[in-house]
Amino acid sequence: MLNIFKIKDKAFYEVENKEYDQGCWFNLVTPTADELKYVSGITGVNLDFLKAALDDEELSRMELEEDALLLITNVPIMGDKHFFDTLPLGIILTPKHFITVSLKENQVLSSFISFGKGFEEGKNTRFLLEILFRSSKLYLKYLRYINRRTDELENDVKKTMKNQALYQLLDLEKSLVYFTTALKDNGIVLEKLLRLRKNNNYKHLLEMNEDDEDLLEDVIIENKQALEMVEMHSNILSGMMDAFASIISNNLNIVMKFLTTMTIVLTTPTMVASFFGMNVHVPWGQAKHGFWYVIVISAILTSITVFTIFRKEKIR
Repeated sequence: MLNIFKIKDKAFYEVENKEYDQGCWFNLVTPTADELKYVSGITGVNLDFLKAALDDEELSRMELEEDALLLITNVPIMGDKHFFDTLPLGIILTPKHFITVSLKENQVLSSFISFGKGFEEGKNTRFLLEILFRSSKLYLKYLRYINRRTDELENDVKKTMKNQALYQLLDLEKSLVYFTTALKDNGIVLEKLLRLRKNNNYKHLLEMNEDDEDLLEDVIIENKQALEMVEMHSNILSGMMDAFASIISNNLNIVMKFLTTMTIVLTTPTMVASFFGMNVHVPWGQAKHGFWYVIVISAILTSITVFTIFRKEKIR
């Protein structure tokens, strides 16, 4: 899908009938081959640049050509309330155009389409930095959600120890691993972008004023903060999973110990009844109350067994 936007009155609006001019934003989401060729023909951007972000395993990186800058960053996406992933987002700057390419709709770009205001025409660098800033903010937003969800699942596991809650915690732990990898790669790209701003050979692609430089530094700080929070939550969740595994193992030991104790206790009357059930002469074989004698003996021996077992447990 291809959507073309331009800025009017400091807000984005979609161009009808694909009428474009200089300074338009070309937004490609799951693009077809024809759409890629169409945008490449209009903007003069290499097709390899446009296809770079269409690999869902693509890592964050930056490439430069004489008239184009390609920056791939990984933005967070929410699969369901228990699983999160990252999505490569390709951002291409040319002297005249701004292009974004992604495999799926994502909340970072959708927020600009719905609420993007305050942008001036031709400020491509500013738009790039705003995308990176909102991506870092979205990581922090999802991390807060993961933290709340982890607390809820922790309470569920304490009450029921159901496997479903453990599986959900495992999905969250996996999500944090994806976040950690993406944020580390994004940080490397941001540092390269910080160094590139001083390169006069690419001033026509990356024009930064003092406010833009401050925003870039804010993006780097937000990315580092998100990375630190992800690593902290990942360590906590990993320790929690180990603790729950130990608790489950301990509960299983308690159950097995109880069953073993009950087996020993029940063995005593069974053994007494087996002796008196033999087809041989036994005491009280002809006695009127012989059955009750056997019952009393079984009860006494069982009581002694129970007392001995519990006495040993109390000593321990």
